[in-house]
This record gives sequence, structure tokens and C-alpha cells, in this order.
Amino acid sequence: MNKNDLFFNSNCRALIIGSTGSIGRTLVTMLKEKIGVDNVETINRFDNGFNFLKPETIATTAGKQSGEFQLILDATGALEINGTRPEKTFKSLEYTNMVNHFKINAIGPALIIKHFMNFLPRTGKSVFVTLSARVGSIGDNKLGGWVSYRSSKAALNQIVKTASIELTRTNPHSVCIAIHPGTVKSKLTERYLKGHPYVEPELAVKNILRVIEEKSSKDSGGFYDYRGDVIPW
Repeated sequence: MNKNDLFFNSNCRALIIGSTGSIGRTLVTMLKEKIGVDNVETINRFDNGFNFLKPETIATTAGKQSGEFQLILDATGALEINGTRPEKTFKSLEYTNMVNHFKINAIGPALIIKHFMNFLPRTGKSVFVTLSARVGSIGDNKLGGWVSYRSSKAALNQIVKTASIELTRTNPHSVCIAIHPGTVKSKLTERYLKGHPYVEPELAVKNILRVIEEKSSKDSGGFYDYRGDVIPW
């Protein structure tokens, strides 16, 4: 296969939103090696004031972008907010914490799609990816708990499915998917690694990029794991 037949080539321009987390930073590094330093743009709360709890910053940041991006990848997300751990039972459920989970894990990505979708080209393969989590699968929920996080990621999956339908109307070759990267060693997960298999950010990102390369418009709207396998809704 010719190198230019691959999605990740010198003509691909990528935007990474949430570029300061473990996965986001590693994505930026690896993408710069794949498609060139000048083809990778980043957005984060430190450099751009981007903040899901201040939704006006999403529109403001989008208004400063220009050109097309073949790939827009949302690497944002939160498992613990303001030090509150995931609930073990409904007795631990707190209104404010649950609202914040939806703001960060569902509403925020929805607003990214709203304000950034016009930067995706209307011809050729274009990709929007957001990082979801297997615990957001309703069909795979066998343990309970983690009510706020689970629910917000389930909502995110519905948002991705709905966005994929709209994006297909403007570009039949578009790909809009949610990817579960596995349990990745990071500040987000450090409390929860004991006794569970996990991967380093470098391997997680290699898996994410492979899935993006492999998926096409027929896969749009889906929820996939780091192997590219379908996760039940």
C-alpha cells in the first residue's frame, strides 16, 4: 500500500482536544511523528482556557481555529471530580457530582461536536473520535456502581451515534466513533490499577491510532475497544 493511501499521511491535519492528559500528550507526540509537527494542533485548558464547566470557552476556542482537520480527537474526560470517587452504591450518589460528570463526559463532547464539526472536510475520509469507557456499556454492566461515570459515558455513546448520522449527511465518508482505550496508567486511573490489567499510554495510543486507520464510514456511529471490536451499547 502506498503511504499516501493511509489515513495518517502528510496530507492529514489533526486537532487534539485535551492535549495535556496522559493520552492526549502521547497522541500529540506520536501524531507529530506520523504526519509532521506542523499538521498537529492542540487545545487544552492551560493554553487555551478551554473548560467544559465554562461552556462559552468552547465556542470561543472554536472561533480561533481555521482550515480543515481530517482528524478531530476528543481526549477529555474525568473519573474523579473535585476529589469525589466513583460511587460504590446509590447511597453515595451526590447531585452536584453527577451533574459535573455529565458536563465533562457528555455535554462537553457534545458541544465540541457542535462547534468543531464544520472543520471536518466534506470530501474524503474524515474522523471524529471521542474516548469513551467500557463501563458506559449498558449491556456489559454486570457489577453496578460508578453511577455518575457510567451514566455520563453511556450518554456520550448516544451522542456519538447521533452525531454520526448528521455527519454522514454532509460527508458520506465521515467516521464518527467512540473508543474505549482500555485501562490506561495515568493520574485519572492511578487509584484503580491494583488488581486490574492496564497499559501504558504509549501502547494505548498505538491501539487508538490503529483503530482510526482501520475504521471506515461503514463503522461510523460505533463504540469500539482498543482492538477495534464492537462493544455492546
